[in-house]
Amino acid sequence: MPRDHGSFPDRARVALLLIDVINALDFPGSSSLLEQALPMAKRLAVLKRRAKAAGVPSIYVNDNFGRWKSDFQHIVRHCTSKSAQGAAISKLLRPRSNDYFVLKPMHSGFYSTTLEVLLEYLHVETLILTGIATNICVLFTADDAYMRDYTLYVPRDCVAANTAKENTSALDQMKLILKADIRPSEQIDCRKIARAASRNGLNGVERKRADQRL
Repeated sequence: MPRDHGSFPDRARVALLLIDVINALDFPGSSSLLEQALPMAKRLAVLKRRAKAAGVPSIYVNDNFGRWKSDFQHIVRHCTSKSAQGAAISKLLRPRSNDYFVLKPMHSGFYSTTLEVLLEYLHVETLILTGIATNICVLFTADDAYMRDYTLYVPRDCVAANTAKENTSALDQMKLILKADIRPSEQIDCRKIARAASRNGLNGVERKRADQRL
């Protein structure tokens, strides 16, 4: 029996996760990350528009910056203000009214958040992970997603770390260990990925949940 009571209008096998892209970048050493992340954000903005056209929902998985307040709009306002070093990125990727968001207290988007519940209601089985930083929050989220049987795409030009070396190292690990597809964003065909996921019927995530209900 459906349990969402109309609260989750979207139904999609694929979801685009934007990890920590709404970010003031006001921590030590963030200048080098900003240098890497700004060109990444421009490519991600294009991918997000293509995902929307294909009916793929966008989910902002964003740090709460230790404030423990579930007010994402406050975070958006702060990170797009003139005083925020990361304002250019935050403005470029500012969420729309029909986007979803999940606030996280730690590195992984799954740790102590509602992300898994949201993905279950949306019937998602494939995740396109993007954002910052590749070797920290993106990697931790990918680890947890892999353990939950999600199929992973991590477009290598839509993630960023402090250095190109750290970025490449994390991507290589996700490809080798987590079986992530790291093709560039221009080769990501959201419609094709969604059709393939639908043809697969029950995915690993749904099979596990079905088994638990027996």
